[in-house]
Amino acid sequence: MTARPFGRCHGMTKTQRMLAAIALAGAAAGFAAPAASAASAAPISPLTLPDLPAAAPGMPAGAQPASVQEIGSQLSAGANQLNALMELPNQLAPVIAPVQPIADLAGGLQ
Repeated sequence: MTARPFGRCHGMTKTQRMLAAIALAGAAAGFAAPAASAASAAPISPLTLPDLPAAAPGMPAGAQPASVQEIGSQLSAGANQLNALMELPNQLAPVIAPVQPIADLAGGLQ
């Protein structure tokens, strides 16, 4: 192995070192900003949800959700159904296991 100068980032170009220094300075400024703004004691505005888009002409009455919470609940229900579908092979394993050797032989005869 060859000796390398101490204090240099091995394998990084000058541009990469400059970008890393800029990112580090930006992160330090980002951490300092909340402390400075907390000293001013400005009231924090509440988080607001986005407005729902208007229904397109000819859209069925129940197709447009009434609120953002309803959209979230529909997404959650869809995710639960997807999880149940992903568990289906595990649930069918006891049913498939007895006939698996026969199915493997039949696949090998093709």
